[in-house]
Amino acid sequence: MNRLLLRYAPVSYRWLLAFCGLVLTAVWLSACRVPVEVEPETVTPVPRPEPSTEPATVVIQPEATYTGTKDLVVCLSREPETLYRYGRSARVEKAVLHGIYENDYTHLSFAYQPQGLVKLPNLADGDAVWQQVTVKTGDRVVDVDGNVVTLAMGERLRLADGETAVFTGTPVVMAQLAADFRLKPRVWADGVPVTAADSVYSFEMAAHPDTPAPKGKIERTAVYQALDDVTVRWVGLPGFNDPTYFTNFWGPLPRHAWQAYTPAELLTVEASDRFPLGDGPFQVVEWVAGDYLRLEPNPFYYRAAEGLPHLDSVTFRFLPDPDKRLAQILAGACDIAAQDAVELSQAALFLDAENGGFLRPYFQIGSVYEAITLGINSWGNYGDGLGRPDWFEDVRVRQALALCLDRQAMVDGLFYGRSEMMHSQIPAAHPLFTPEIRQWPYDPAAGAALLAAAGYQDTNQDGLREDPQTGQPFRITFHTTTQYAINQPLATMIQENLRACGIEAQVAFLPVEELYAAGEESPLFGRRFDMGQIAWPVGEQSMCHLFASWEITGPNGRINLQTGAPYGSWNGLNNTGWWQLEYDAACRKARDLLPGMPGYDENFQETQRLLAENLPMIPLFMRLKLAVTRPGVRHFVLDPTQDSEMWNLFALDLANGRDN
Repeated sequence: MNRLLLRYAPVSYRWLLAFCGLVLTAVWLSACRVPVEVEPETVTPVPRPEPSTEPATVVIQPEATYTGTKDLVVCLSREPETLYRYGRSARVEKAVLHGIYENDYTHLSFAYQPQGLVKLPNLADGDAVWQQVTVKTGDRVVDVDGNVVTLAMGERLRLADGETAVFTGTPVVMAQLAADFRLKPRVWADGVPVTAADSVYSFEMAAHPDTPAPKGKIERTAVYQALDDVTVRWVGLPGFNDPTYFTNFWGPLPRHAWQAYTPAELLTVEASDRFPLGDGPFQVVEWVAGDYLRLEPNPFYYRAAEGLPHLDSVTFRFLPDPDKRLAQILAGACDIAAQDAVELSQAALFLDAENGGFLRPYFQIGSVYEAITLGINSWGNYGDGLGRPDWFEDVRVRQALALCLDRQAMVDGLFYGRSEMMHSQIPAAHPLFTPEIRQWPYDPAAGAALLAAAGYQDTNQDGLREDPQTGQPFRITFHTTTQYAINQPLATMIQENLRACGIEAQVAFLPVEELYAAGEESPLFGRRFDMGQIAWPVGEQSMCHLFASWEITGPNGRINLQTGAPYGSWNGLNNTGWWQLEYDAACRKARDLLPGMPGYDENFQETQRLLAENLPMIPLFMRLKLAVTRPGVRHFVLDPTQDSEMWNLFALDLANGRDN
């Protein structure tokens, strides 16, 4: 996995705004950022207010009498760059695309669910199967490391019986995964039925070199074909052990309407870029550049008999100026303020508005957690008793740190108590979470006792414990980054907590590109640090490899004398240097199996147990998402793993239109 995708950076916070009171007057706005005038009638909800032409002033006009329509207004931080399914696909674009196209499947609460598909295939039901195939020289396969190769002598393969072998030129039998997907009776907005051939057409467009779509799954696909009008079969390359095989369905594109265009033309032609034909609950009817985009119901939506969608229209307003956007949100001009339109630093304002009955903020954990990573086995002469005492080799010291850190106070102080203190590398809501793991509640007395048992005493009564081998005071450096304001109050909390246990943490704020740099000189991934702040993603499947021995960073080709195996190169992911044979074995078993197979859950949960006991890193808390709605918005759901909060636009509703 690309390490850049794993190195999530903390959300940027504007702390000054969090302490400004909720007063819809020029006094309030000038105190928070810049002078912005809002007239008294801004408390009246309006669907599409017109801002003043003055750059520093927002004037919101009162709405005319409610006409009985349900017109939802969604405020975004910017205008979509394209609505082509294989163009840019950031959260803003996804928000609109959820209205235009049916979700083939959803990604809710760290799991997947079918929506526009009859079901997701699985091995237990028989619509996904492992089949055995004979491969020979020149065939395309996936090797034991997950790379696509043209089979030649010397390639390392995983055979159908699970054994690893080196290819000698003699044909061998490998396992090949296949899955069938069946469409619900969906219909394009021009009345033409959606077919399996439309999904194959979509796959072909995504696979074309002119289309800037991810090619990883495409390159590992042997066959993608329509079996009949509503069934598609995906077949992976031999050796491709894909834990998310049940999502290998390419969302349909209207072949009948677009087949005259080349893949390159589809990137910019109006028929796909601005007014795409979709099969979702809505269709684009108007797009005023720089201002708004308006959707109205698709008259052929296949769920219309269920009364869906509930809304008469959806207007996406583009509000790039943060001051004007905040004023519009607080004035009730936005039925929904999407995640990209609000900041956690504004949470205090929205909570006050909630108390006044004007707005409703939604807080939800995301899919990234903050952690403290520990330099257990450092590189070169930095540590391990050479450049500094071997502070963290003793597991009791790591456990003591976890007891000394008031992680719940961090959640309460930084996130209004709305996030989750972590006990594992996954949150409690994760389907694979097991409560049968060691937990370390805030208990500085117990932490101090563990430190004393490990030999760390304050012999000179200066408030700092000393290393029992060298007598050096327990003074460490805590590396974090200057880029994100949340790190400053967090670092202060960590310093105070550790000081109470007799440990001094000197904070080193570094630019993010320096802290997360690759190579031997990187503080974190060069294993030249004491303690550092890091963010890791939470996956639906096991991400135990982040702490496995084969991911320990080090020079390519060199043997780790402790593990006897090669280092994971300087692009590895395990920057702690910690390893354990028992953990490695459980992780390998979990990664060799697919979800639902016997032993998958048990082995992944075993890695949780071992990680919680040994603490090569100390999980702190989950990152937090925030979105805001008016009280009359119904069925709004902000989910941990569904990236866009507009995923169920088909189900959203307004109580009494917009006069609630």
